[in-house]
Amino acid sequence: MAESGSANLQKVDHIVVVLLENRSFDHMLGYLPLEGGRGDIDGLQPQFSNAHNGGAYPVYHLGTTAITDDPDHSAHAVDLQLGAGAMDGFVASFAKTLSDRGLWDADVGRVMGYYDGADLPVYDHLASEFAVCDRWFSSVPGATWPNRLYAVCGGAAGSRDDLPLNLPPLYDRPSFVRHLDAHGVSWRWYSFETGSLRLLDRHYRLGRHDRFAFFSHTILSWKTRLERSIDPKTPSFIEDVARGALPSVAWIDPNFSNFDPIGFPPNDDHVPADIRDGQELVLAVYHALATSPQWERTLLIVFYDEHGGFFDHVAPPEAPDDDPATFRRYGVRVPALIVSPWIEPGSVSHTVFDHTSIIKTILLRFCPHALRQPTGREASAALKPPGAPRHMGLRVTQANDLGELLTRAAPRPAPPHSGLIDGAAQRAAARTQRGPADQDGLERRPATDLQVRIAAASRELKRLGHPEGRP
Repeated sequence: MAESGSANLQKVDHIVVVLLENRSFDHMLGYLPLEGGRGDIDGLQPQFSNAHNGGAYPVYHLGTTAITDDPDHSAHAVDLQLGAGAMDGFVASFAKTLSDRGLWDADVGRVMGYYDGADLPVYDHLASEFAVCDRWFSSVPGATWPNRLYAVCGGAAGSRDDLPLNLPPLYDRPSFVRHLDAHGVSWRWYSFETGSLRLLDRHYRLGRHDRFAFFSHTILSWKTRLERSIDPKTPSFIEDVARGALPSVAWIDPNFSNFDPIGFPPNDDHVPADIRDGQELVLAVYHALATSPQWERTLLIVFYDEHGGFFDHVAPPEAPDDDPATFRRYGVRVPALIVSPWIEPGSVSHTVFDHTSIIKTILLRFCPHALRQPTGREASAALKPPGAPRHMGLRVTQANDLGELLTRAAPRPAPPHSGLIDGAAQRAAARTQRGPADQDGLERRPATDLQVRIAAASRELKRLGHPEGRP
């Protein structure tokens, strides 16, 4: 069992998780050594490229923060992108995707593009002031739901791909949250619509409404304050943090869909979402925590489910797993930023992490006995009542935890970030000055595959009795 910093984890009482969508490490943070002077981070180099049809497609800075054509990230496509470890099939895979869609004139080299600090001011700040993990791999070389299952349940459902489109993505995998309940550890799942935990673990499909809350019932006032909601007694992430009522574990789903009930556009970073909206979501979380009375005892983890088909140059290594025939290898590297007052500025970790490191870190801090391998009658799932905790599996027990990053002897105040808030305020002001005809039209674009699946799952939950207007 890998326990790199279990003692350090005692420095925090609150672990906050933000899991975003479909971007690779090089695509989002690869600029740090290339343009940001961070030679300690394994990112992009100017000579990196992919070849396709006799042409070379080098890495380059993207000129737009909202890409319209979604690269394929199914298991078959990812295998092509990996090129047996050569990491040379990203352009070929995207070219096939565009051809299959009849988009003959689209830029096949777009998957080699990257963003920089001007595009990602919040990440640039967090990378400078806290920690970057440059060996955080997605758990599965495949699609969204298998990777989200690993992040919450420690394993997927026997496939590297999502369920078919005609089936809502409702799984029946025991999550780590069962262990929190069994040990009396407080937690809350915050979202903009139906909480994703309800889709992954049948035990939490319906009810338990006190454990699920919206991200916010407020309109963010970046320059001055967070306005109170209509019903200040209703829990939400923003209100809980402001009241100093943050639970031990807080999981935040971004806004996946075009439905915008509380004043936020899609901000999960899934193409075609504008990454500036994702930056504002992370800033909202970070600012709330940085100004909270619980800041000194908090650990924030921001990471991505999978790479979304975008280029990364590091070949994923083999992974320990209970199902090595299907899940013997990690997926492509993804961005991961770790924020805490116990982390030294400008830190970088080269330790191999994947999404099960989240589960390992949470259980090691709050209920370490849950990581013990059961023996004899304990190991029989048939003897356990429905909804009981299950052992989280080999991937979790072998995962590295994040305690190694909490190296400071004392916490430090949150660094100033008023420039980030000013930038968000200016963008918000510009949005309010635009008329309906000038909007970017996200709500008029065809729904993404992820949005189709979430909508199908939400309809099924309502059919089963989940009340309208509840997360």
